[in-house]
Amino acid sequence: MSKLRYTFLEEAANLYDAEKQLTRALPKMAAAAEHQELKQAFQSYLTETQEHVRRLERVLEMLDHTAINRKCAAMQGLIAEGEERISDEAGDAALICIAQKIVHYEMAGYGCLRTWASLLEEEDASDLLQETFDEENAADEHLTSLAVQMINAAENEVEDEDAMEDALERKHHRR
Repeated sequence: MSKLRYTFLEEAANLYDAEKQLTRALPKMAAAAEHQELKQAFQSYLTETQEHVRRLERVLEMLDHTAINRKCAAMQGLIAEGEERISDEAGDAALICIAQKIVHYEMAGYGCLRTWASLLEEEDASDLLQETFDEENAADEHLTSLAVQMINAAENEVEDEDAMEDALERKHHRR
């Protein structure tokens, strides 16, 4: 079990840094979002992410460990990709895509940590990690819902524009 405990602590430190990096990236994502609902979602996720940092600190304390200074290269890469998309003005669809990539990365990490905490008989830690996993899952579902809403709104906008063009064309032909 000592190897599992070591791996658990390494991954917890990795996720701790990932969450801290995300607290710096989410305000930029919120500022870049065009739709108000997406801006609000990113602001809400920032509050949740700050709580995720605190939970990880508690989990590490439960295991008599402090977060080691470790850089999460995966999150660094995901955030860099997001910054490229923001500077390309790729729009809300691209922001949702990168946000979901981040959420899926975190879900994988928290799912492993939760399972390992149970194997290490650290049930309180497992419960905290499950809580974060559930919030990440809810964030993923919310982002999917926002994406569908935006696509439907864009389709309706195109249909409305087409209908207006048709009406103008018919009016023009009547003259």
